[in-house]
Amino acid sequence: MAFHIRNPQTEALARKVAATKGVGLTEAVHEALANELKREAGKESLADFTKAFVRELKAKGDPSRARPADKAFIDSLYERD
Repeated sequence: MAFHIRNPQTEALARKVAATKGVGLTEAVHEALANELKREAGKESLADFTKAFVRELKAKGDPSRARPADKAFIDSLYERD
């Protein structure tokens, strides 16, 4: 199956990687994509990150210090200098 890189800058990068590693263009692209998938697989999902973030915020919060978010407070968040 043919694969055509239409973006000249992307093609130049692929050729540079292939030349640097001393491999063919297909192998260079394959290796780069495989490495990128490995890197992404090692990352925490956005959902898991968000859950952990919310848990940390809840742990740091002190409900006894809470103040009501009345209209004046909300409006103050949108004031411009």
